[in-house]
Amino acid sequence: MSTLLDGRVAIVTGAGRGIGRAHALELARHGARVVVNDYGVSISGEGTGETPAESVVAEIEAMGGQAVVNGADVADFAAAEAMVQQAIDAFGGLDILVNNAGFVRDRMLVNTSEEEWDAVVRVHLKGHFSPLRHAGAYWRNEAKAGRTRAARVVNTSSGAGLQGSIGQATYSAAKAGIAGLTLVAAAELGRYGVTVNAIAPVARTRMTEGAFDTSAMPEPEDNSPVVAWLASEEAGDVTGRVIEIEGGKVTLENAWAHGPSRDKGSRWEAAELGAVLRDLISSAPAPEPVYGA
Repeated sequence: MSTLLDGRVAIVTGAGRGIGRAHALELARHGARVVVNDYGVSISGEGTGETPAESVVAEIEAMGGQAVVNGADVADFAAAEAMVQQAIDAFGGLDILVNNAGFVRDRMLVNTSEEEWDAVVRVHLKGHFSPLRHAGAYWRNEAKAGRTRAARVVNTSSGAGLQGSIGQATYSAAKAGIAGLTLVAAAELGRYGVTVNAIAPVARTRMTEGAFDTSAMPEPEDNSPVVAWLASEEAGDVTGRVIEIEGGKVTLENAWAHGPSRDKGSRWEAAELGAVLRDLISSAPAPEPVYGA
């Protein structure tokens, strides 16, 4: 086993299957002690009665690592707080938070119900905010007590949130929100020794299989080495970044960076703007929407 994360304590949400499971195993291989969170739901968020986190903990223990099961709903504010406290109680602290939990209810915009919108935004966006809020408060208190930790947060956005994805308006909006949350959290928590980054992974998982042809897609574990490095003390100078991962290809995203501009020096009139905006748009065309990212 590697020693990259030796002695560090991690929480990985949605870690019972797919990409989250791969992250938990990868962190453990590098020496981290892991709280394996999974609520045990289907890809659309319904309860299944399964406890996949237990099998992941068993895999980690079989390789000589340490892990505990957590079954919290990560979008439940109090349950997320208890999850952070579980890490502290079980392993003596918390150094790494990997926010990965989520599900999809894909639908064209005009067919999306209010319930579907609320459910997807809740688990992705609030499910990132709630653990991050409580972990951040812990790290702030540690810093104020003179025990600053080299803390790391890795959030999970998506190409759908960065470029848009037809049939995934709700998912895309939530994932774009996660990218924005990452930027703010990186700026606010840096003073406490915390870095906050996001990945936009591509992999064949329950969320992608059946929606389109996934035969050429990378495996979930292909994303996890990036997470392991971002979670390490070596990555202390990297924060506020979104990294897209597709197999062996890593891409640093610059979504919503400033593009070309035109400054008149005074207020524009509506009649003037057509030609100006068309000229700007023609010099920097919008990216094509992605599908099923």
